[in-house]
Amino acid sequence: MALSKVVADAATAVADVTDGASMAVGGFGMCGVPIDLIDALVERGVGGLAIVSNNCGVDGWGLGRLLDTHRVARVTGSYVGENREFARQFLAGEIEVELIPQGTLAERLRAGGCGIPAFYTPAGVGTLVEEGGLPWRYAADGSVAVASPPKEVRTFDERRYVLERSVTTDFSLVRASRGDTAGNLCFDMATRNFNPLCAMAGRVAIAEVEELVEPGELDPASVHLPGIFVQRVVQAAAREKPIEKRTVRGAPAGPTDGNER
Repeated sequence: MALSKVVADAATAVADVTDGASMAVGGFGMCGVPIDLIDALVERGVGGLAIVSNNCGVDGWGLGRLLDTHRVARVTGSYVGENREFARQFLAGEIEVELIPQGTLAERLRAGGCGIPAFYTPAGVGTLVEEGGLPWRYAADGSVAVASPPKEVRTFDERRYVLERSVTTDFSLVRASRGDTAGNLCFDMATRNFNPLCAMAGRVAIAEVEELVEPGELDPASVHLPGIFVQRVVQAAAREKPIEKRTVRGAPAGPTDGNER
């Protein structure tokens, strides 16, 4: 029988996360975010964290809670998004932010999980991604205190490519729709986003699972991430899922004369 990777609760799952730890965190906006594990980190009070995530969600929720309590020292991601506090801290020089192309971020995480140290990509060629100079940290006076370095460039088949280093982290936090006690995970539709890649990149991957089952209950063809990449599993708490932007379509206008259809 497979060894169970289930731990008692989210607090237990993150109990060994220390100040200055690096972690890859799954989710996109407010979709597929490991909110229970993030809330447990807030309660633990650890700080100086280096976060690798597509974005930092929204103010006051998910990774936004760690930002609100000034627990984050550095973020590697692809955009700031809807988080005003994230933007404020970056522009005020309170945190370091490495913004990179979204596809490059995905591949850096995947490469780290596969043991590939670096790879070449055409994304960013001829821009500040290649040349260096992107602001990573601002000074209090608004000047650039730390800028991105230039990247190595090579030509293959008459096309130029930049060298990108893979990403590995101390921990990774992910959220799955279904999973078994051995750590095999399934994600519903868009909740898949960066979650499998983040789990692969972490030396210790921790998954919160909405529906937890025994080994053998998942259809093997539906498993998006094998349990070999997951070290800890926790049952997610039942809670309402927020919507980042609610769009409501108005009722169609009625006919104005007899010629309308």
